[in-house]
Amino acid sequence: MIIDVHGHMSAPDAFYAWKASLLSHRGAHGSKPPAISDDALVAAYHHPHPSFGDISHLAHLDGAGIDLQMISPRPFQMMHSERPAKLVQWFTEETNNLIHRATELFPGRFKGVAGLPQSPDLTPREWTAELRRAVTELGFVGAMLNTDPHEGTETPLALGDRYWYPVYEVLCELDVPVLLHAAGCKPPAREPYSLHFIQEETVAVWSLVNSSVLKDFPELKVIVSHGGGAIPYQVGRFLPSVVRTGVSYLDKLRRLHFDSCLYTRGSLELLMEVVGTDRVLFGSEKPGTGSQIDPETGRWFDDIHLLIDDIDWLDDKRRADVLENNARALFRL
Repeated sequence: MIIDVHGHMSAPDAFYAWKASLLSHRGAHGSKPPAISDDALVAAYHHPHPSFGDISHLAHLDGAGIDLQMISPRPFQMMHSERPAKLVQWFTEETNNLIHRATELFPGRFKGVAGLPQSPDLTPREWTAELRRAVTELGFVGAMLNTDPHEGTETPLALGDRYWYPVYEVLCELDVPVLLHAAGCKPPAREPYSLHFIQEETVAVWSLVNSSVLKDFPELKVIVSHGGGAIPYQVGRFLPSVVRTGVSYLDKLRRLHFDSCLYTRGSLELLMEVVGTDRVLFGSEKPGTGSQIDPETGRWFDDIHLLIDDIDWLDDKRRADVLENNARALFRL
């Protein structure tokens, strides 16, 4: 079985037209979302999409043999920095509602990972009300946390800061993992959002392992998207810290989990060699950035299961851990 811990929702165009309307009237016309029928929502997962190689969400999963996918909001759509904060709350709540409906319309195929209404104008404690609703009422199995709610417009507090502690407390209370994944990125930031993801993940790993968070919350379950940003590939810069602290940087790094959302065999192998196959969970992000055909191989760039199959030093047990067993254990499936 293949369990994909890094997927994002699909939705009809009417949903994103509603988002555009919210932004245009800034809440003056209220929050009423569009009436999206079950048939329309099902169609969003079955219809080919030009951004994803002209095949559908489900066709991507079927082609890759993905049996179960955790779906979260499309990160770049989450508009956390928009004002007033009620826009973020309304859009996040309806996003989670649509994810929940997808899990019911495709039973056994999807499980929900909640978005949080991370407006900087709200406190993290206020964000957690939606986390509780998603887990206790909608049956979600995890949450996605944007490490930069300002979306590039200001410098966010690092994840080691106590600002984030209310979120960690509720994650531990509910016993659900958190997927670290940045969202949008706007000027004055220099980088596009896809690069912003990698930069934020890099800072997130550094800030967590160099703070007291993992000591203060020993039960916190953290998955870092896209293979952990740059840290696993620049780990040599941090290994000498053992001489100063007496604590192995690799041991601290292995307190975290990392998804396999990397599009080359070499990067996947290096990640597994650095953190161990027991800390890597299969994540494809299908359909997403990598959903295009590689002209050199004829494969989809995001056919990560094939890249894992190509790693000849993985035995059956370690391969099964990455593809299935680690996710089963972490998400209590």
